[in-house]
Amino acid sequence: MGDEGKSASENGQDFLNGQLLIAMPNMTDPRFERAVVFICSHDRDHAMGVIVNKRIDDLHLIDLLEQLEIKPGQQADETPIFFGGPVQTERGLVIHTLDYKADTTLVINDQIGLTATKEILVDIGGKEPPNNQPERYLLAIGHAGWGAGQLEQEIAMNAWLHCSLDEAIIFEGAESSAWNRALKKLGVSSAMFSPEWAAVRDDDQPLN
Repeated sequence: MGDEGKSASENGQDFLNGQLLIAMPNMTDPRFERAVVFICSHDRDHAMGVIVNKRIDDLHLIDLLEQLEIKPGQQADETPIFFGGPVQTERGLVIHTLDYKADTTLVINDQIGLTATKEILVDIGGKEPPNNQPERYLLAIGHAGWGAGQLEQEIAMNAWLHCSLDEAIIFEGAESSAWNRALKKLGVSSAMFSPEWAAVRDDDQPLN
């Protein structure tokens, strides 16, 4: 594998902000099986990300607008809603390109931001949006979260790989292929993992 597959410390980086986290083939938690997670925030105290390839069945933008009592516009359609993770599953958020930026937008890098307000949903699907919607966006409910050092430990236990950002994986909606596409960025496929390499290791069995 190239440098993208190494740990953050091996790459001379402290954190994984703006990168994609890729579940290893033997991830045992069904919520994260074959998950691709966009890391929105990562520091010494925590990490936060959004799963971008797990669509919620039978929930669409038009349904979300109705739940939030937002009068839908003609542009409101059956845009899918994704399961962003098991934390705060009652809260929606939008990952989007930075042609849209509000005061509340978390700027993740020079390409993508995150906004978690009712106002952005009005702009995306409301009847009288005061602002233009972002060119590209992904709607999610909930997010994934890790405590201090937890994500680093899981990577050391061989639960995750990570790679640089690819907007197409996030925004093009091909959730069924996102996991394989993310692995391909590392120059590998799931078939290349031996059972020993793919297995999630115990705390006393570090990757190196």
